[in-house]
Amino acid sequence: MKPKLLRITTVPISLSGLLQGQMRFMSRYFEITGVSSPDGNTLKNIETKEGIKTFPVEMTRKITPIKDLKAVYQLYKLFKKEQPIIVHSHTPKAGTLSMLAAKLAGVPHRLHTIAGLPLVETTGLKRQLLNTVEKFTYACATKIYPNAHGLTKIILENNFTSKDKLKVIANGSSNGIDTKHFNPKCISENVKETLNSQLNISQSDKVFVFVGRLVGDKGINELVSAFSTISQTNSALKLLLVGDYETELDPLKDETLKAMEMNPKIINTGWVDDVRPFLAIADCLVFPSYREGFPNVVMQAGAMGLPAIVSDINGCNEIIIEGENGTIIPIKDTEALLKKMKQFLNKELQYDSERCRALITERYERQVVWDALLEEYQRLLGLAKEK
Repeated sequence: MKPKLLRITTVPISLSGLLQGQMRFMSRYFEITGVSSPDGNTLKNIETKEGIKTFPVEMTRKITPIKDLKAVYQLYKLFKKEQPIIVHSHTPKAGTLSMLAAKLAGVPHRLHTIAGLPLVETTGLKRQLLNTVEKFTYACATKIYPNAHGLTKIILENNFTSKDKLKVIANGSSNGIDTKHFNPKCISENVKETLNSQLNISQSDKVFVFVGRLVGDKGINELVSAFSTISQTNSALKLLLVGDYETELDPLKDETLKAMEMNPKIINTGWVDDVRPFLAIADCLVFPSYREGFPNVVMQAGAMGLPAIVSDINGCNEIIIEGENGTIIPIKDTEALLKKMKQFLNKELQYDSERCRALITERYERQVVWDALLEEYQRLLGLAKEK
């Protein structure tokens, strides 16, 4: 019989998105159950796509003590029933709840992947509370996997856990990237021409693109401000914002929303299922985020041959090599962002698209990440083959 492995996220979109394809691969070696909050038919769809079982446990992304205790109890009962050899969690709330429940249930290998630390942008009593929760999660886990080397540094600086409990899998990233899927050759000229026409983008336009949640901590306020300035003196210019707002958790400033509404050169596409065509018609990714784990979009853009302007945060500053596939700016620095965007438009910054792609395919192809994680699982279980 295959050993049992449970993979857990707070919401199912993380289970299907962050780990896409990985669970199907791992199911060759493990009996896998995916656990996440119920959300319509999402879990059933994951079962079909990944070829695994799923189990619903309601988990919230906010601080909800009563609901959280209920979720811990449900997870505990699940673990006692299934007797998994490994419980591996992703996302903050799922990590805290499942690591506690797994420890109480006596699960031998309790693994948690860190893909960003929201607390780095928090202060005061809330920061103290989040620090405590983070330490508690790590204490319940037997192994912690930061998905970027920069996260390891932050964890150690804050004394969340000991160095020997930490390990970065492969070169970073939770799932790597399917570079066959994210390939500029997959998008035909006809598709690009049609999309340009729909978005009113002309051949002479230079296109900056952002992909992600349209929220404050992604640097959207700074991006819109910088673009608003530069677009006043450059008519052949567009900014594509590919993503949805998240007004409840991190709303944009009123002046940012007004600028987005009033400037015809700023195009908000909303959520899209396939970002590749939008990356294919762009000239440069702009990603001035305040915090990340290991940002998929920077890898995706690179695999599509795009250079990137990114903020100097973990993940971004590991994927981007200054001068080779993009440039790195200080966090929350509108003037620095404006300067780099101008330099790109003036061709003071130039990049080779094939080199941009190669730097992703060589380091972050998803099979490399999957194989490294499988090797880690097998090492923990004493099944690793000698090299």
